[in-house]
Amino acid sequence: MNTAVAPPSVSAPAPAGVGPRAWLFARRNPTLVAGGGLIVLMVLAALAAPLFAGDPTTMNPAVRLKPPSAEHWLGTDHLGRDVFARVIYGARVSLLVGIVVAVVSVTIGTVIGLLAGYFRRADAVITRAMDGMMAIPAILLAIAMVALTGASVGIVILAIVLPEIPRVVRLVRSVVLSVRDAPYVEAARAGGTRLHVILSRHILPSTLAPLIVQATYICAAAIIVESALSFLGAGVPPETPTWGSMIAQSRQYLPRAPWTVFAPGIALSLLVLAVNLFGDGLRDWLDPRAARRA
Repeated sequence: MNTAVAPPSVSAPAPAGVGPRAWLFARRNPTLVAGGGLIVLMVLAALAAPLFAGDPTTMNPAVRLKPPSAEHWLGTDHLGRDVFARVIYGARVSLLVGIVVAVVSVTIGTVIGLLAGYFRRADAVITRAMDGMMAIPAILLAIAMVALTGASVGIVILAIVLPEIPRVVRLVRSVVLSVRDAPYVEAARAGGTRLHVILSRHILPSTLAPLIVQATYICAAAIIVESALSFLGAGVPPETPTWGSMIAQSRQYLPRAPWTVFAPGIALSLLVLAVNLFGDGLRDWLDPRAARRA
């Protein structure tokens, strides 16, 4: 008597979602993990500064230029202020300027770039205007604006945003030009789809990947420019602790108290390195060819 043997059941493979694939690629891409992790640590430290860092403005001449110790982890500066507290609070200014500049410049540049790439008549005018704005150095513009209006975080952000907008406009415009005459855009246009729907649903998604990467580079550049302006005395008000002003105020004490310069300099280098590593990791993650290889 022949007995029929049931074929072994084959379990269906678990669906691979976007989250698991992204996590797997992040594990294979150490730059993304290292950059993102360091950024998260700095953001958390800046937000929780009042919980574990002292007052960055408290002066104690009795302990001026003291080396690192259990009481002052990174030593004190020439006015007896705690260097560790000033470095932590200085991260707030750098992160604020970098994030706000990236968000504002990408938002404004995306809108202008969509209009420049979609409307042929406006393209020439907008492109020439953006070329003129790119010719203005951010540092010189900030120095002029501070001389006219006074030092403030808003003026520094505005001075850095203006030269960054044209770079975003040119990036978005190039992407829009490549997809403006695509079949799906032509079909939407022929079907009577409204202009804002075409731009937001059919064209804008194509620009998101390069825009995200560009935003990280803008953030890193804004942090460097803000530090340079603070070093020159054209940044935020002097009473606000920033890494650039810390280096400028302590550079004459470098042979005697090198920690007063090295601490903010290392913090600035680590933050810029973390943002650049995160941007490189995002670029590889969002690259379709890299995704296929993974």
